[in-house]
Amino acid sequence: MNVYKKLQTVRNAFLSEPIKKSGKNKFAGYEYFELGDFIPTIHRLFDHSGLIGVVRFHKTDATLTIYNSDLPEEFVVFTTPMVFASNPKGQPIQDLGSTHTYLRRYLWLMALEIVEHDAVDASAPVETKAPPKVAPTPPKVDPTPPEAEVTTEVVLVAGQDLMIEKMIKHGLLCNTVQELSSLWKANQRQIDKIKATKAEGFEKLKAAFAEMKFNLAE
Repeated sequence: MNVYKKLQTVRNAFLSEPIKKSGKNKFAGYEYFELGDFIPTIHRLFDHSGLIGVVRFHKTDATLTIYNSDLPEEFVVFTTPMVFASNPKGQPIQDLGSTHTYLRRYLWLMALEIVEHDAVDASAPVETKAPPKVAPTPPKVDPTPPEAEVTTEVVLVAGQDLMIEKMIKHGLLCNTVQELSSLWKANQRQIDKIKATKAEGFEKLKAAFAEMKFNLAE
């Protein structure tokens, strides 16, 4: 059996495995596969089918090469660009470990065609470094009609759920506790409406801001 047939056999076998997702995105409310959830199963299926996967990291990309262990000259290569993890509060070696873990995870998801949520998993949005801002003004979430041109405010298209998600999204972009507090105060009127009509949503928003405040205060 050639390497392509073996790989397809493993893909089909993987679908019937009782694998549970242990990763949780607490902000968006979905679950995802962590590397440790599926690697043991893949190694067992690969060993049974006569396949072996080798991950390599290069300057510009990372690769997963799947070899036919019965005929090593047969192989399939999966490639992804190198994107380095960055945590301002972490050590360089921790960033390197996160980079390796994420790239390995995505390569295996690609190779086995494992489908899951499209969003970036279990991580807050990464803010691109930009020139220092002069007198930053917190974005104000306001129920402005969609056709209105708004450049300094976030337009609320519809619903309080979207309002909550937008508040959390912009809160994650704050660099200081002061900015986070200013964001809350700028949208106090809408937050009060949520508190009065959607208690569960208000608690979610309050908990998210409390956690962000704690992280920024460290």
